[in-house]
This record gives sequence, structure tokens and C-alpha cells, in this order.
Amino acid sequence: MNSPEENPEDYSPSPEEVLWVPESEAGRRLDQVLALLLPQYSRNRLQSWIRAGQLWLDGEVEREPKRKVRGGESLALLAVPDQETLAQVPEDIPLNIVYQDEALLVLDKPAGMVVHPGSGNWSGTLMNALLHHDPALAGVPRAGIVHRLDKDTSGLLVVARSLEAQTDLVRQLQARTVKREYLAVALGRVERDGSVDAPIGRHPSQRIKMAVVPGGKPALTHYRVLQQFAGATLLACRLETGRTHQIRVHMAHLGHALLGDPVYGRSPAGLPPFARQALHAARLGLLHPLSGAPMSWEAPLPEDMRQLLEALEHA
Repeated sequence: MNSPEENPEDYSPSPEEVLWVPESEAGRRLDQVLALLLPQYSRNRLQSWIRAGQLWLDGEVEREPKRKVRGGESLALLAVPDQETLAQVPEDIPLNIVYQDEALLVLDKPAGMVVHPGSGNWSGTLMNALLHHDPALAGVPRAGIVHRLDKDTSGLLVVARSLEAQTDLVRQLQARTVKREYLAVALGRVERDGSVDAPIGRHPSQRIKMAVVPGGKPALTHYRVLQQFAGATLLACRLETGRTHQIRVHMAHLGHALLGDPVYGRSPAGLPPFARQALHAARLGLLHPLSGAPMSWEAPLPEDMRQLLEALEHA
């Protein structure tokens, strides 16, 4: 169903490429049913193929993703891979697995690893590594990834190994019951514990950046002072929400950008150089998606941040 040499003009599906709409899905939208039957593709990708005339419904081209199905129809999709879909292939990349069972796995992501394939990063990602580690994840949307870490942020990340587990973990994230605590080195002397409750959205003029902006999505970060240095502070930051770059944006908003942050910070003289934002996802807690039992994990500081703290102590 996904031969890149074929095109809608001469495509004729073979019998094994034909899917059937389950009777139980009567009344649902066509794109929703297709996403259920072909979970390896994103909804946006499926919608674009439908609009391009690459879907046959009962032998006729159908271009409307919102069309309601009655159940029992035949479907045939010419899924021509583009760079995005071709990038979602297994790659033998080592993973530091902290925990694994039939429902989920928890890993300690190294700094420098991109989570999802995207512009400029079509290989070598966490998704590629997961598909090699567990080929069954090809049947779970986004290979089971339910939350992200920035490329240069290290630490704990949970992956669902089934659609049931993924649905439950997403609900936990939405309900804010997943506990995530980060260790961060902020510039300047942070005097006391506190919280930042400020909405985050796209920066109004610098589109690669996020910012605290009116009308942004609600974002809440709690922070505790762990250790003060000359010109920097070690913080424990706990997320209530999971906005893009949340800790980095909130601390910069307070005037305490993270040491080494190339987007929101600076490299002040007198402090040890650091090649990335000093941010590590150190603790993760959630309810097991099958048993409901509370579980938690910790990841030690990576070597570069450990050396950074030693340098700050002796500065």
C-alpha cells in the first residue's frame, strides 16, 4: 500500500492492500477510521493523502477526510512515503533503558539526541532507536512517545508500548498527575524558592523562540533552590504543565536563564563554559497504565553536568 513508484493515475490496489471499515466504527469520520487502521501514520499525513486523491472508498476516489462512514466499506490507500515517513525507520542506536515491562519503558535520554524526526534531523532520533529496540512500536502512534525532551536536555522519558498504555499516559499528562522534576543551573543568584505561573506561546517576532505572552497556553513551574554558587544557582524545577521550552522560558522570564542556553541565555564571563542548556530530567513519577500502581524513577546527573557543578564549586 505504500510503493513510492505508483501514483493515483495508475494505481490499482491488490487484494491484500484493501482494508475494511469495521461495523463498530459506523458514523465516524473517514480520517479517524483510517488513523485507527493505519496507526503508523499521523492524522495530518492521512488527511493530506485523502485530499490528494490517494484514497479509494468502495473503489471510488474519496477526497473528503470528514466524510462519515457507515461501516463495511472497502478502503485502499496509496501511501507514497515522503521524507517524514521514510525517516521513521529502525536504527541500531544504543538506549539507556531504566525500566521496561509489557506496557511501558522508561529511558534516560542523552543530551544531543532528537526525540522525533523533523527538519534537519531525519535520522539518528529516539524514534528511530525505539523502532529498532522494539519493532512492535511501529504499531503505536509516534512509536509510543507521549512527551518530549529538547534535543540538548538529558534525562528521563516514558514511552508507551501499546495503544492502551499510550492513551492512559496521555490522559495522565493532561490531568497533570505525571510528576516531572528537573535539575537546572540558572544564571545569577536565585534567593528563594518560588513558582512561575505565566502563559507561554510563540515569540511574536522570533519564531524559533517561545516566550511569556498574553494569550499563550497556561504554564506553571515550581522551583527550589538547592545550591548557590558565585554567579549561578542549582535548582530543582517541577512542572505542572508541559509547554515547549517551559523551564527555559520561565527562568529566562525571571532573569535567570539557564547556563549554556544558546536561545534564551548567554555565556557570561567568569563562569565555566557549557555546551548546552544545563537541564536534566532527574525524576519521573506516574501511575502504571495497567495496574494503577504509583511508580517513580531517578536518573543521575550526566557526566557533563556533574563536572559543571564541580567547576562551579571551585570557581
